[in-house]
Amino acid sequence: MQSSKPMPFPQAIILTIGDELLLGETLDTNSAWIATKLHETGFKVLRRISVGDDQQAILQALQEESARTDLLIMTGGLGPTSDDITKTVLCDFFHTRLVLHESTLQHITSLLQQRGTPLLERNRAQALVPEGCTVLPNPRGTAPGLWFENMQRIWIALPGVPHEMKGLLEEEVLPRLKQKWPALQAIQHRYVLTYGQGESQVAERLVGFEASLPENIRLAYLPGNGLLKLRLSAADSHALQLLDDYHQQLIALLSDIVVGTENLPYELLIAQKLLTKKATLALAESCTGGYLAHLFTSHPGSSAYFTGSLVCYSPEVKVQWLNVPAEWIQQPGVVSEPVARAMAEGIRQKLHTDYALAITGWLGPDGGTPEAPVGTVWIAAAHQSQTLTRRHQLRGDRQRNLVLSATHALYLLDELIRQTS
Repeated sequence: MQSSKPMPFPQAIILTIGDELLLGETLDTNSAWIATKLHETGFKVLRRISVGDDQQAILQALQEESARTDLLIMTGGLGPTSDDITKTVLCDFFHTRLVLHESTLQHITSLLQQRGTPLLERNRAQALVPEGCTVLPNPRGTAPGLWFENMQRIWIALPGVPHEMKGLLEEEVLPRLKQKWPALQAIQHRYVLTYGQGESQVAERLVGFEASLPENIRLAYLPGNGLLKLRLSAADSHALQLLDDYHQQLIALLSDIVVGTENLPYELLIAQKLLTKKATLALAESCTGGYLAHLFTSHPGSSAYFTGSLVCYSPEVKVQWLNVPAEWIQQPGVVSEPVARAMAEGIRQKLHTDYALAITGWLGPDGGTPEAPVGTVWIAAAHQSQTLTRRHQLRGDRQRNLVLSATHALYLLDELIRQTS
């Protein structure tokens, strides 16, 4: 849910090209990343569109969307294969022809020589560019970026390979856009991350706060994975002076459910607390199968606080490695408070850490017992001074339950860290 207060930003549309995107074979991460970068720079992204490798579909998208925006960025279809037709479509759209770009050909030849690969005719064809465009050099690959400009409107074509696209956007595109629109103001955001109440509940608590916001500051609700992120945004200089004040008001109004005030993943916010305390963490995961460990170790520097984990998926591993009493597997059951507690305390002692987090549950669609039906998850967080346990009954599908279980586990660990400060 987001307020509709207008903000005077130049407008942008992102067009991604490729059959693999429409078929779901490749996840479109390019448009999300570009949208973030444009938003940070001061553009308002109107829409993100995907079309297949079809000449008429691409041409129609260009014709329809160009009239609605100041900037159109497209990715994909610049490669060396027969389904890469973006340049041909651009020639039709701009009524021009392909011409050889000598410096691009030299770059392609040099790059392939370094790789020990012969220069094929299809590689040479990548040095053909629409006449009249500005060529954006791509040091990471063989397909250059293409910049078209007409009547205060800009079209940009970038390779679909993510690391090539990102390099071109950051090193070539964004600096040029800032020159084109020197009055661009980077949008400033302030964040509040909450746990424990849904979007409608929080919105009800903030009716008065939202009514007090000036026209040039807006509030967005961003729910996901058991958490709710609130974002305050402002761009003009007067609003920026007020932004921090409203941020502090928001924190105070929701103090009972706030778990973070930075735009960071929850596990990284917890990691900062562990680093501040110079404390270490170990994990024992059953139903989440290492997902929690992945969350922590996906961030650089995690070795400073994360010691290790055990994926104790079978009952035998819980018994042999974590000293869970064998009789507990049957009664009270592998998904129970005593087993979760024993897992957390066992892994903490085995790996000699300050904190430990354990999780066991039935994520579905199979499994479960009368005492612990499908969706039951028991979590335990252990410290030398105390152990916290909590039961959750989830109702999503397996993937949804996996992610929610991790969020609930992180919150319990966060709670224990606060109690043992």
